[in-house]
Order: sequence, then C-alpha cells, then structure tokens
Amino acid sequence: MNRDDFEILKNNLIYFDNGATTLKPKQVRDAIIEYYNKYSANAHRGDYKISAKVDEIYEATRRDVCEFINAKEPSEIVFTSGTTNSMNMIVFGFFRDYLKKDDEVLITLSEHASNIVPWFILQKEIGIKVKYIELNDKHEVSLDNVKKAITDKTKVISLALITNVIGDERPIKDIAKLAHEKNILMVVDAAQGAPHVKIDVQDMDIDFMAFSGHKMYGPTGIGVLYGKFDLLDKMKPQNYGGGMNAMFLKDGYVELREIPTRLEGGTPNIEGVIGLKAAIKYIENIGIERINKYEKNLRKYLISELEKLDFIELYNKDNDSNIVAFNIKGVFAQDTAIYLDKYNICVRAGNHCAKILDNVFNISNTVRISLSFYNTKEEIDLLINVLKNSENIWKEIL
Repeated sequence: MNRDDFEILKNNLIYFDNGATTLKPKQVRDAIIEYYNKYSANAHRGDYKISAKVDEIYEATRRDVCEFINAKEPSEIVFTSGTTNSMNMIVFGFFRDYLKKDDEVLITLSEHASNIVPWFILQKEIGIKVKYIELNDKHEVSLDNVKKAITDKTKVISLALITNVIGDERPIKDIAKLAHEKNILMVVDAAQGAPHVKIDVQDMDIDFMAFSGHKMYGPTGIGVLYGKFDLLDKMKPQNYGGGMNAMFLKDGYVELREIPTRLEGGTPNIEGVIGLKAAIKYIENIGIERINKYEKNLRKYLISELEKLDFIELYNKDNDSNIVAFNIKGVFAQDTAIYLDKYNICVRAGNHCAKILDNVFNISNTVRISLSFYNTKEEIDLLINVLKNSENIWKEIL
C-alpha cells in the first residue's frame, strides 16, 4: 500500500522495524525541503512575510494535531522533542507537585522505559510508590486486574495504549472511567498507538498523553504532549528562556505566557512541526481505519506462517496489533537480527527499552517485527524462506 511514496523501499529493503521508527514518505520529505528552500525563518520571532508563513503553518499544525486526536482545543497541544520528552514533562512538570509521599502510581512490567524511569526517579525524590498492575496469561492488562491493583492511595494510572514488545492494546477508555470514579488521573503513552489506531482523547477521557512524530511517518525530534486544559495550565515549564515569557524585569520579575506557549521555550523544531503536519495529512489521506485493518490482516498472515516453523518461539501470537515478538530456539536474538540483515531484512533485537519485561517472559531479549501498511505478504514470504534456512546462521554471521 502506497509503497511508491517511500524511496528507500526501491533498494530491495524489507523494513520490519516500524516500532522503532517508521520510514518517511515523499510528502513529508517534500514539505521539509520546501520549508528550507522557500521560507526558512524562525517561528514567532519575525515581522516579515516568510516568518509569518512559518507562524501560520506552525499553529495550523497544532490545530491539525488537535483534530487528529480530537482534543477540545489547540491550546491543549504542546510540541516536544518526542514521547520521552513529553513523559518527562508530565512527570516532573506536573506530578512532582501534584503527588506526595506514599501516593501510588500504577504501571505494568511491559511499559517502555519512558513510562517507567521518570516514575522511578520521582519515587526516589519525593517518596511516591510505583506499583504494578498484574498481567494476565496473555501478558495483557485486564480491567479486573486494574481494579485489584487500585488502593485508596492510588493517584495515577500510567499505561501505554499499545505496548512496544507484547503489542497488546489496552482498554484505555474503560480504565480511565474506572480511574476517574476514584479520582485517579489517567496518563497514556501513545507512541505505538498513534500511527495505527484512531485516538479520541475526549471519548477515552485521557488526562495526559504523549506520542512521537517519527513513529507515524514524520521526522525525528518532534513529539506531542496533550493535556486537559485545566491540568496543563498547572504544569511547570521545564525550559525557561526565549518565547515562553511575556516579560521580565531587572529586579527579577518574570511573567510567563499562556499555555501552550509557556511550555515551548526556545526555538522550536520547526522542520519537525512542518513534517508532522505533512505526516498527519498523509495518514488521514490513507485513512487510519484502513491502515489498522490492513496491518491486522498482515499480522495474522505473519503469525500463521511463523507457526508453521517448529523452531520458532512466539511470545505474543494472540495479540491484535502490528507487533510480533519471537526467537529462533537456541539462537540469541541479536544473532538472528544480524543473520536477517544479510538478506536486507531489518528487525529489532534486544529488550526494546522494556528491561523489566524479562520478569514476564523469563527471557531478556527477543526479535521484534513491527509492521506498517507499506509491508506486504510477499515480504513476509521472503522472511519465512530465509528463516527456513537458518540452520546455516552460524556460517552466515561468523
């Protein structure tokens, strides 16, 4: 689907590492090049035409993101450098003041580091307690297990919409409903979700959410932080300086701008914002529902073919996302990745920034295939053929 838009795919490359970053279509690359060639000025700084054009596109992108996730208003959208940056702003800009000693934050063992490490740091700083929602037999989050984990000290539930290794899609709307009945805030890491499923932050009743442009066919270095206005308005800036202040005086008086501007100190990643705008338009032109349906069908085909190989260990075959985790029995994951690379097949090997997930799988490293709409059944067939010959793996990589 739309493979001609991706120049790199003309080089006989099979790219199965879309969970790490997606390829960039011509439309995104062209938008960035046009910015540098035709109106390469700063944002919110100049009183001349090309600078005004930058301002217009920058704020139009904020409106596009607002519509993409169905936020109430564009002021609830903050541009960041990515999901990690957004999650750190949520934890240290808001929850550092909101939480107190012994308050509990619920996560799972299958979260990405960006949704674990900041909470660990806050645990050390102010004495909150990070606790884990138990995963079921399929390594998924169930509403019943969320209920079991909640206590009268629970103040935050912070979960990925779709996890980056197991690939399970969480029932965020139901979890948020339960959370809000108990005055608990809902934080969502949507890095793996935004490119693949329709997100409606109002319908899901999400309080804070983070995602990255580069995982949804946009540039690296651009991300989004969403927050309900009343909560976002209480967030402390993590960067102080140009653009985010209304005025300051020599006696030390500082007056900050309104949100979201006060949370975007310094010159922003303008090319990233422009690329993100093009990426959102690109996704919408194809249709997120169409993307989701195609990827699910492709995954079913991949699972059915891998199951025919008795030397393959599958770890998440029953989940319904674009992610498949496996190993060749008796072969270290990185060795499998090196072997596949010799046939121009790109996969991810390692712990995938989910280092405590080995408590669930009882294994530290897996091979991860993460699909996109530009992948095909023919590519999967080539993968399977290469895996069938993997008894020669040691001759190939040594």
